Amino acid sequence: MGTTSHAHPGAAGRAPAAGHPSSLRNVVLVGHSGSGKTTLVEALALAAGAVNRAGRVEDGATVSDYDEMEHRRHRSVQLSLVPVEWGGHRINLLDTPGYADFVGELRAGLRAADAALFIVSAAQEADAVAGTTRAVWEECALVGMPRAIVVTHLDTARTSFDDMTRICAEIFGGDDPDAVLPLYLPVQGPEGPDGHAPLTGLTGLLTERVLDYSGGERKESAPVGGRREQLREARDRLIEGIIAESEDETLMDRYLGGGEISTRTLLDDLERAVARGTFHPVLTAAPAPEGARQGIGTVELLELITRGFPAPAERVPPAVTTPEGEPRPAPVCDPEGPLLAEVVKTSSDPYVGRISLVRVFSGTLRPYDTVHVRGRGLTGGGHEPRPCHDAEVRVGALSSPFGKQQRTLDRCAAGDLACVTGLGGAETGDTLSPVDDPVLIEPWSMPDPLLPLAVRAHSKADEDKLSQGLARLVAEDPTMRLEQNPDTHQVVLWCLGEAHQDVALERLRSRYGVNVDAVPHLVPLRETFAGPASGRGRHVKQSGGHGQYAVCEIAVEPLPSGAGIEFVDKVVGGAVPRQFVSSVEKGVRAQAARGLVAGHPLVDLRVTLLNGKAHSVDSSDAAFQTAGALALREAAAETRIQLLEPVAEVRVLVPDDYVGPVMSDLSGRRGRVVGTEQAGGGRTLVRAEVPETEIGRYAVDLRSLSHGTGRFDRSYARHEAMPRRLADRVREETKDGG
Repeated sequence: MGTTSHAHPGAAGRAPAAGHPSSLRNVVLVGHSGSGKTTLVEALALAAGAVNRAGRVEDGATVSDYDEMEHRRHRSVQLSLVPVEWGGHRINLLDTPGYADFVGELRAGLRAADAALFIVSAAQEADAVAGTTRAVWEECALVGMPRAIVVTHLDTARTSFDDMTRICAEIFGGDDPDAVLPLYLPVQGPEGPDGHAPLTGLTGLLTERVLDYSGGERKESAPVGGRREQLREARDRLIEGIIAESEDETLMDRYLGGGEISTRTLLDDLERAVARGTFHPVLTAAPAPEGARQGIGTVELLELITRGFPAPAERVPPAVTTPEGEPRPAPVCDPEGPLLAEVVKTSSDPYVGRISLVRVFSGTLRPYDTVHVRGRGLTGGGHEPRPCHDAEVRVGALSSPFGKQQRTLDRCAAGDLACVTGLGGAETGDTLSPVDDPVLIEPWSMPDPLLPLAVRAHSKADEDKLSQGLARLVAEDPTMRLEQNPDTHQVVLWCLGEAHQDVALERLRSRYGVNVDAVPHLVPLRETFAGPASGRGRHVKQSGGHGQYAVCEIAVEPLPSGAGIEFVDKVVGGAVPRQFVSSVEKGVRAQAARGLVAGHPLVDLRVTLLNGKAHSVDSSDAAFQTAGALALREAAAETRIQLLEPVAEVRVLVPDDYVGPVMSDLSGRRGRVVGTEQAGGGRTLVRAEVPETEIGRYAVDLRSLSHGTGRFDRSYARHEAMPRRLADRVREETKDGG
């Protein structure tokens, strides 16, 4: 941000002893898939001297994407921590996946960070930028997290820094577009025959210095020719934007009066506004050319991070309570204070077991300390919180990750991040605190997984390992939910999208050695009587020895939705002995649970026992249970059996431009739109009731329909009669399936 030239500050100066909070910066990189986050992390690591050569995502050679799965996909699927040093500061760069299916990893990065770099690609459409990053920007705004914007891929044909700056101001500036302004303007070489104009350097708007990277090292010079005049308008607007955010109210009067304001004063005010989260500078970056030590814009970014982004002590920590829920004072980011830390990510290693990435908010965590671990689970949408659990555990080894490497640490002080082993069953979101004074950090929210994946073991050997593999998978990924459906008897993994499903299956196979087959997800249907009916159950057998004798007569009538099965005894004169009335009821309920036509449970009926016969010797509990089931089946033959399907209440939040297509799509799914309401920010909440058989893939379809901008949640409303045509198809499929 200043004019000082740094050759290799990462090699020249190390972070102060014990990583004091004032020397730490925790920065998360956020952006849509393909925007260049991982490439930028690699370029920053090279400029800081943390690596000797920058790897390429396409080659699977970057520090961040070290997992074999990421190599094959050429896409980040998990949060990665890359610590570097610059100018006496330790910077924890948190590289996050850009694909919406892995938003849980992004949320973990936001929790661990104190500031965010939003990466946007000049080569992608504005819709792509808005659709995948606007919601995250708003989340950061709610907590006042400082943010800056980095434009990448400017050397791609038909791209414009001015256009991208304008788009960023519209998307991220909201009511104050002058709070989103560039600090530097790119310098590009002549356009080649392929339409590419190579990026050769930057021009600082405040310092009015050209930063030339064309020779492989950053060199400063004064603007030449008419360049100075071209920069004047952008510089004036930047100065006005900085002054508008300044705490010194005299600056605006001085500026409007023609007074001179020093560059140092402007830089100081800029840094304070960035740290407060009220001004969001736009920068640009490009990877280092082959053989060069510095990528374009990397030094400027490292300076912004160390001088403009806040240290951990300057950020408001998350709320803390006692295990009973009583509020506690906010922790102070002090290495000498009581321990307060949180597990922000959980992973496993085949050799060392479970590894927890921990953010320390207060105190100092050391190997072999005994700590209290307690969790109450993450929350969000319809996501069920995990049960509370707590334990005293002895911490294992501490390390700082750098790609595949784990660098051993002797401690992790307040404000820093470390990987920890030996935390037993600790899960993402759990709190680490002193044994004699346990506390809980308020959990952060996670999106509710709404795309079902039904699985079954591929073989008998896999069946033995399936439960443990699934449990470990869900413990690592809080955006995944495991369901053992009692109605369909399916094992269902609820995920965020198709890519999330693919990664889950691959991890089961490669990490836990469990092969599973994906099978069609079944929706729990019900059956009921369309009208009243009666039936007679006769179970009489005599084949030598003790026989079986039971006769019962019943009347059946449908009840309103949700009434269940009601059994009424109206036998007179002891036609069915008292001790066998309950036997008839058992038989009726057992048959209702098995279903009558398509194998789905029977509901919403009143079954009245009217009459029957018994034998003094051959009647028994089992005989009357069988007779009760037979009577219900005979009654079913007298009337039509109706199939009931579950109906969900669906709430869809979309930008106003997509309300029409969304409502039309819901109607096409046999849905009933029951209302709309303005949700602010140019968005509308659409409420509808839709059969669950029609929204199995809605998580994927809505993303496509709304260009990634829509969100929805769902909850069970009731069961309703399925249209006769569809019900007949289900019955035919049931017959064909055996």
